[in-house]
Amino acid sequence: MINKENVIEVLKNCFDPEVHVDVYTMGLIYEIKTDFPATGVLYIKMTLTTPTCPYGPQLLQEIKSKLSEIKNVKEVKLEVTFNPQWQPSKELRAILGV
Repeated sequence: MINKENVIEVLKNCFDPEVHVDVYTMGLIYEIKTDFPATGVLYIKMTLTTPTCPYGPQLLQEIKSKLSEIKNVKEVKLEVTFNPQWQPSKELRAILGV
């Protein structure tokens, strides 16, 4: 079975190249569904910092590639949404010094 905690650990190793903070801590991950054990499908609903993020395609490919390495994952489905629009949390603002 695909373990949600393992997925989160992998996401914590995928860094936004502009700010050098992982996508999970940044709050870019909105939803993780690991309840497809029979098919091996992992579903992630996420966003990017902006719709015009220049590193978006690169970041999505890295996430998909790293998540595909998790045992029993046969397919990674990434849904990118901008609703709601991403806003940095107070904790993230403190990390970034803004």
